[in-house]
Amino acid sequence: MADVIERADEHYLDAIEASEEMDVEGALSSARLAVKSNPEHSEAWWLISRLELPVKAAPNLKQVARSLAACKKVIALDPENEQAWRQGARLHEEIGLYEDALEWWNQRRVINPEDTEAVIEQTALMVDLGFYDEAMGLLQVIFDNDLDLLPHQMSRLSRLHQMVQKAATQGRLTPFKPWEKKHPGWTEIKARSNKGPVSETYLFLLLVVPFLVIEVWLSRGLNQAGWSGFCFSSSLIFLTVILGIRFTKSLFHKVNRPSFNLIRAMDVETTSGCKVIPEDLRISRLYMSILGRRPKAYQERLLAIIEKGDDLPKNWKPKIPDFNLALPTEEE
Repeated sequence: MADVIERADEHYLDAIEASEEMDVEGALSSARLAVKSNPEHSEAWWLISRLELPVKAAPNLKQVARSLAACKKVIALDPENEQAWRQGARLHEEIGLYEDALEWWNQRRVINPEDTEAVIEQTALMVDLGFYDEAMGLLQVIFDNDLDLLPHQMSRLSRLHQMVQKAATQGRLTPFKPWEKKHPGWTEIKARSNKGPVSETYLFLLLVVPFLVIEVWLSRGLNQAGWSGFCFSSSLIFLTVILGIRFTKSLFHKVNRPSFNLIRAMDVETTSGCKVIPEDLRISRLYMSILGRRPKAYQERLLAIIEKGDDLPKNWKPKIPDFNLALPTEEE
């Protein structure tokens, strides 16, 4: 047994050396020999998971699948590897497996109920699926249990909390549920299907910049009135910019609501492995525009699901894990 472990370590060291020399294939070959000799070599599995993903290009579906399989081996052998938890969750999302990503983070919370990152990531996933009340409940876990937050987590938590509150207020009555064929959200998508998503920059240029141009032109006359005129014109331009940004942000979400709904429908397809989007929408400008912006592996998985042709079961709903299993205890 000692010889087997020693031989696995030698292969692992060879893999590290090849990796440092940018020989990815050689490193993968040696790392695979290491786990073949010792299937419980978590460091070698972690190296395989990282090497399976290209450095300068987007990974394809096969590369993501191989990396994720190795990542699961790492977690099984070393549940405290935080980097592996993050990479595994990212890979699940990369190919649209949102139910699995939710469960992945829930298992992380079972192991470490104090892991704030897991709660934040679960909240973001719940928002993506349209479960705003559940998302707010997850955020409440952080506040109620006074979980530790890193500086970057605090800023993200604040943004996420505002987003959940706004989404819950605007969409509480009719959150789009793609698994419901007669949901009114489908009508909104079809009405917008021949137009692509609109960017905030475009809306700002279209609606706010003309006023700024007029104000700048008028300010030349005001500036002749002295310091007071200069201050007034500068304040007016500054106020227009601030109000314009707020207005375009609000309008951006309203105008692109069909786009966000279609994104959610795509996510339901990738997480369920079944079709839900009507065929006439797949050739629309809106659909093609959104699909072209998704990750390469995501596109490949979605196209495979479409080619397979299975329709979404009638009573299908997203599987939400039992978040109560991962709540911090009083002893902790």
